[in-house]
Amino acid sequence: MLSAIGVTSIDELFDEIPDELRAAPLEGIGPGLSEMEIDRLMQEKARQDGQPICFIGAGAYDHHVPAAVWQIATRGEFYTAYTPYQAEASQGTLQLLYEYQTMMAELMAMEVSNASLYDGASALAEAVLMAVRANRKSKSKRILVPRSLHPAYRATVHTLVRNQGIELVELPFDAATGQTDLAILEAHAGEDFAALVIPQPNFFGVLEPVDEMADFARKNGLLSIAVVNPLAMAVLVPPGEWGAEGVDIACGDGQPLGAPLSSGGPYFGFLCCRQKYVRQMPGRLIGRTVDLDGKEGFTLTLQAREQHIRRSKATSNICTNQGLMVTAATIHMALLGAEGLAQTAAACHTNLDRLVEKLTNLGEIEPRFSGPVFHETVLKLPMEVPGVLRTLAAHNILGGYDLQQDYPELENCLLVCATETRTGEDLDKYATSLQRVLASRRQGACATMVRFDP
Repeated sequence: MLSAIGVTSIDELFDEIPDELRAAPLEGIGPGLSEMEIDRLMQEKARQDGQPICFIGAGAYDHHVPAAVWQIATRGEFYTAYTPYQAEASQGTLQLLYEYQTMMAELMAMEVSNASLYDGASALAEAVLMAVRANRKSKSKRILVPRSLHPAYRATVHTLVRNQGIELVELPFDAATGQTDLAILEAHAGEDFAALVIPQPNFFGVLEPVDEMADFARKNGLLSIAVVNPLAMAVLVPPGEWGAEGVDIACGDGQPLGAPLSSGGPYFGFLCCRQKYVRQMPGRLIGRTVDLDGKEGFTLTLQAREQHIRRSKATSNICTNQGLMVTAATIHMALLGAEGLAQTAAACHTNLDRLVEKLTNLGEIEPRFSGPVFHETVLKLPMEVPGVLRTLAAHNILGGYDLQQDYPELENCLLVCATETRTGEDLDKYATSLQRVLASRRQGACATMVRFDP
């Protein structure tokens, strides 16, 4: 190739780049390996990670994904497909996205779904921007956001909306129940806000009083934005039915629908809304139609992206279709169906109840909040959480999420989750290991008392 263009070396090819702008050589990178050597190296790295039992939730959940999901999703026609700009050549991709939109709209009891976004956090940021545009009755750019919302979501939304002058006003949670404090919410009645964010369940796994919050928003001229776990919606009342009239926008992360943990991603975000706000929805929507011969066909219907229309008219420049993840989610939902999703959600809740019972029976451990929960909950420990998690990790158990790093007032509080994948043996192993940690702490305390007894 160099010879064909009349250049003698790679350095000569890029000689117009000044030396001070060139990256230094990568140090510590060994010589190239063969396919067989790479395979062995990766297996060794995987064995070092081990196969710990996961009791961490906090927005990403260790669910069972049927083998058929990714066997189908990684077929070439799905795995390598990209943006379906040419409808006549992309009917399979377009139909799949249409089916996905239909399933998500039904699961959320909403009228419209887009074809997905990056992840749950950016989906919420897009929902906030959408609400500010759509709520023409509000002259403010203020959004009421419960402090019980996922900390990463709050941080992401702040990053994406702060330079547009949008203010996030936090609502504290009740220290006893873990739910949003309705008394403080009511204190904002009559004030000018563009929208209210309603998590269900919230970051603590606690179920919020969503009917009261949705009705508050409607009564006071705010748009309502639901942030939900999609699996929970298989057994809980969906956002479109909250309160007297339902919410205006629903969003969240689709990871529980067929996406493995994968060290944090990739996942995908979903976004649904009422029909009347569809032209404010970011991303793209797929529609179904018939051609001149009466044959069913699928096509891009609304495309509010700067690639399709004038930049000044675009609703967003960071919205996308996470095609492969959505493919997996569509297959996952089709395989399980409404009944299968409900059974999975019920199994998660049952396992959490069993775990909490085993851990609280150890003594010195108690639930931190009294509100009803789904999927995960907060436990108060008699010692600092980081040390407990390190000890459990040494026994191949990922014991949960330390809440004090995000909520200083929740000292020694641990967020734990148990999905349908956790067996009775898993729960027993967690309880036994934690019992040993507690016993070790008590023995250490006794030894200290003897050592310093005058």
